[in-house]
Amino acid sequence: MKKFKLILLGVIIGLCLGLWFGVNIGKGKSIFSNPFEEVSLQDRIKQKGTELMEGTKDAIRDSLKE
Repeated sequence: MKKFKLILLGVIIGLCLGLWFGVNIGKGKSIFSNPFEEVSLQDRIKQKGTELMEGTKDAIRDSLKE
């Protein structure tokens, strides 16, 4: 019975850590950061601006190749 309790405790801790790391990976953050931290509006605008610039750069390169 003692081994079962240890195994169950290990599984529960593993699931919690896996969920924590998985949420951070899904959000594109560092693994050990807080998954419940809200991203500020300024950071979201910076990220979207960077994505827009990269997309525009790729579109311009593709149009110049043709």
